[in-house]
Amino acid sequence: MSEVLRETASILHVDMDAFFVSVELLDRPELRGLPVAAAHDTSRSVVSSASYEARKFGVRSAMPIARARQLCPQIVFVTPVFEKYRLASRTVMGIFREFTPLVEPLSIDEAFLDVAGSVGLFGPPIEIARQIKERVFAETKLPLSVGLAGTKFVAKLASQRAKPEGMLEIPPARTLEFLHPLPIKAMWGVGAATERALKTRAIHSVGDLAREPLASLRQIVGNASAERLHDLANGRDARDVETTRVEKSIGHEETFAVDVADVGELERELLRLSTRTSERLRDAGLEARTIAIKVRWDTFETVTRSRTLQEPTNATQRVYRTARELFAALSPEGRLPRAVRLIGVRAEQLIPAGSEGQALWDDDEQWRALDSAVDEVRGKFGAAGLTSARLLGGRGEVVDHRSLQDPG
Repeated sequence: MSEVLRETASILHVDMDAFFVSVELLDRPELRGLPVAAAHDTSRSVVSSASYEARKFGVRSAMPIARARQLCPQIVFVTPVFEKYRLASRTVMGIFREFTPLVEPLSIDEAFLDVAGSVGLFGPPIEIARQIKERVFAETKLPLSVGLAGTKFVAKLASQRAKPEGMLEIPPARTLEFLHPLPIKAMWGVGAATERALKTRAIHSVGDLAREPLASLRQIVGNASAERLHDLANGRDARDVETTRVEKSIGHEETFAVDVADVGELERELLRLSTRTSERLRDAGLEARTIAIKVRWDTFETVTRSRTLQEPTNATQRVYRTARELFAALSPEGRLPRAVRLIGVRAEQLIPAGSEGQALWDDDEQWRALDSAVDEVRGKFGAAGLTSARLLGGRGEVVDHRSLQDPG
């Protein structure tokens, strides 16, 4: 990290406020000021985004809508339309890049910006943040919050405390003054279990964590986590804004409208999800070393299983067969212990395709050839009408459960 970044609050974390809901309110202005959530109004759906009026009642993203309605009986649900959010995101990210080429999107509605090289054109970082807010609102009518700091970690914390529609600048010289009074759960990587473990050692604040000897911290959370948490708690974060985002995993999951207990139907869904995941791997020029599945039972208990492969792959059949074997291990006697509410497939430990060379004997060679032919057809004619025969229903209808939580 350059000296300029260490001396000035020139790293910005820009976060759109209640993004999905804010986009929907552009078409439904009569709902402004009311508790609103973007969610499909069905018994099995979850909240994608909640307005700040709804959050006052405790409504949060990923909450089942039945629970949201219990907390806030007057809540209004609007059906999410992800294509609108993608279009709005592209416009917003384009505005960011007019102020600096150093933009690192974190998701559809937030990004880090490094504006150290832009101060000569647009003024100090706080002025750049103000101009960005004004430009985004002028062109999209969407609100946002901005945190400014000398590190990415502190900038993100600042934007969270600036919400909604605010700006908060933390000068690098006052980083510890800002950090140390915060509760320990404000730290990245501190979940409920880690928080409990730290509190048993009287570590309740970020300042407590910063003062804890590293050797003692290693005994509580392990070597890697101890060093990372200790550095962040002491204001040390050398990460630069990365303009090229490398995906750490690729996957898809499906939440069923009705719990499914039929193994054959679930295996067909695994094939569909494996196909989509593998296509995205190949489109991105990546291979996966690890394949994982996620299963949520009808009791809401969630289990994950993963397997690291001998050779990295992006072959559809290898991904599917691995996912199917992982799933079969959950019911060793051939019967599921309970019905399934959600199932997912994920490719992890991604590397550039071919970067580890080709094995002398390639067990996936025929599958790769088939995938190549399918990809060529997809490229020419699109994916419509092209599917595995196993994904055809008994009457020739394509089984296509589209995930409402997967805008990709």
